[in-house]
Amino acid sequence: MMLIDTHAHVNFKAFKEDAEDTIKRALDSGAWVVNVGTQIDTSKSAVEMAGKYSEGVYAVIGLHPVHVYSQHLDEEETSFRSREEHFDTAMYRSMAQNSKVVGIGECGLDYYRLTDDAAQNQIIKQKQEAAFIAQIKLAKELNKALVIHCRPSAGTQDAYEDILKILDSELQLSPPKIGGVPRGKVEGRGGMRFEIHSFTGSSEIVQEFVKRGAFVGLNGIITFDKSGNMQKVVEIVPIDRIVLETDSPYLTPIPHRGKRNEPSYVKFVAERVAQIKGLSIEEVASQTSQNAKKLFNIS
Repeated sequence: MMLIDTHAHVNFKAFKEDAEDTIKRALDSGAWVVNVGTQIDTSKSAVEMAGKYSEGVYAVIGLHPVHVYSQHLDEEETSFRSREEHFDTAMYRSMAQNSKVVGIGECGLDYYRLTDDAAQNQIIKQKQEAAFIAQIKLAKELNKALVIHCRPSAGTQDAYEDILKILDSELQLSPPKIGGVPRGKVEGRGGMRFEIHSFTGSSEIVQEFVKRGAFVGLNGIITFDKSGNMQKVVEIVPIDRIVLETDSPYLTPIPHRGKRNEPSYVKFVAERVAQIKGLSIEEVASQTSQNAKKLFNIS
């Protein structure tokens, strides 16, 4: 049984001592791995790591919205002060020439950590939007998948709503509708392939992304969410629009909560999707792997 972890960070310091062993466990379990960069250094690490394997390990390169300005970050498995980076299109374009680079990102909007200063927040939002649009344009230019990060302000859908507006503007994703169904191609006018990674928004918002042709990335959150929201999301999103991920080393699924996450644990995400949708694990593995290959244009 084959699975694809479409979003991992084995290129991060959390795996400094055992990255190769971690990748080996994933491949031995039947799981391919897409490592995702968040800045220039982690993007380079993802490309270098992918180059060590003839098959099954790939890279996505880009600038995460929390790194367009310096701030203190305190997440599962890590606590550090981010280094501000400006998205250097030429540098990322050059790196993307490597055949193992299958996407641009993770890029997008993150309003969760905004300050109490309204003026400062406006500057941060403008920086995030500019970097996001630059990466959309590069993904279009290179025909690479776009991997989108989105985290709204607490209790809102604001960043998701803003991302939809930007996608509609940049990719012309809102053609005239007939009976509620978009007319023409929904995966961007130029066949743009994109994913909304680690989706945690509402069931209404996820339908807007699906209408626009997005793949929806689901991870360990669906195994421990107690709100009922993620179950609704899994129920609503068609199986041919779902891709699986771990977001390693974060968001470890049940039964390994409290431990560092890793790509081999993607099977627990697949099992939960199967349970919610009333499908076999084999059906989920087969369809989501096909989806991932389509998203990243890999065979």
